[in-house]
Amino acid sequence: MKLHYMGKYDQNPDSLPHGEHKPNAVKFVEAEDTADLNKKVSKISLIIVAVFVTVLLYKYRSLPTSQWLVGVLLTAAGLMLHELLHAVCFKGDVYMYNNLGQGQLFVVGPEDMSKSRFIFMSLLPAILLGLIPFAVSMLLPDLGWLGVFGVLSLSTVGGDLYNVKNALRQMPKGARTYLYKFNSYWYLEE
Repeated sequence: MKLHYMGKYDQNPDSLPHGEHKPNAVKFVEAEDTADLNKKVSKISLIIVAVFVTVLLYKYRSLPTSQWLVGVLLTAAGLMLHELLHAVCFKGDVYMYNNLGQGQLFVVGPEDMSKSRFIFMSLLPAILLGLIPFAVSMLLPDLGWLGVFGVLSLSTVGGDLYNVKNALRQMPKGARTYLYKFNSYWYLEE
């Protein structure tokens, strides 16, 4: 993996690095642009936060402000790590962009990957930055800050879960996927 930081995304899908279309590739049924994507994933994120905050508050009936603050600060610091976890799943060049006006930081790579690798890449930040810290906070006392970090990190994976849902519902067994401009495509190798 070779990471290239590209700076601010200019809202032009043609500016995103991409390879050539594969024969008989099928475009995913998905959001057409970042604004549409934000609408779709906001609902997912709100549901995740509601469920996990409820569990967190049940476990830690009264969580000091200092622990909330530590969790929030760690989450802010972890946003770049979230994207780096996606990036390490690519074998070749991967490009990182920010779209802070819409609250996004994202990576794209021109290579194709298997359905299972795509799902793993999409879920890796949710597991390492969200579920594991949250679970540890449920098992060990006095780690409310870690639970806050886990919950808030899970609130950032709405787009990743949206991609997993699309891959599971739309890609047949043995299919491969790639990103072309802003949209994902799948194809079967001949």
